Amino acid sequence: MGDLTHFRHKLLARREALTREERVSEADRAPVMLDQESVGRLSRIDAMQMQAMALAQQRRRRVEHAAIDAALVRIDQGEFGHCLRCGEDIAPARLEHNPTLTLCIECAKES
Repeated sequence: MGDLTHFRHKLLARREALTREERVSEADRAPVMLDQESVGRLSRIDAMQMQAMALAQQRRRRVEHAAIDAALVRIDQGEFGHCLRCGEDIAPARLEHNPTLTLCIECAKES
């Protein structure tokens, strides 16, 4: 499989970006205060909607973080770039786009 160092660096950079995003969005996930004097009803609804979106983004980041960690393990074990279902190589262009992929295009179509 091509240049594993390239993919390792790409995965580590994305993991670091996810960590930064997590820190930045921490305040958006905080509980919404229900202080009637400082925030009107519509503002509270907006704040609650923003909180829900921030929590959904956090869940997506955690899923991506886990996929990155799994890809790094596959690199360490010499299994990176091979389809987990059929064992064939995953196209380098697909891995360049998303190095966390675990299935070749044919197996992905079947899923």
